[in-house]
Amino acid sequence: MEALGALAMWAGFLLMLVGGILFIVAAFRESILWGLAVLFLPGVVALVFLILKWSRAKDSFFLQLYGLILFVIAVVALSAHVPFRHHW
Repeated sequence: MEALGALAMWAGFLLMLVGGILFIVAAFRESILWGLAVLFLPGVVALVFLILKWSRAKDSFFLQLYGLILFVIAVVALSAHVPFRHHW
């Protein structure tokens, strides 16, 4: 069961990573300024881009959200051990 949790955790991480890359690509498709702003100022600018350009950014947002949900379920419910966490 622990192996299944680790696999689900990594799958969730990959979904978040792919969703993040697609989000940046969507911002660059809108304009070079949006892309650079989302890339270098990701917090507030990404949220503004998501709200203002919802139709363009929603797919990548939901992909990241599904990845986060899968990651949290794997870590909490399936007791997967986060590999980069140190055990003292």
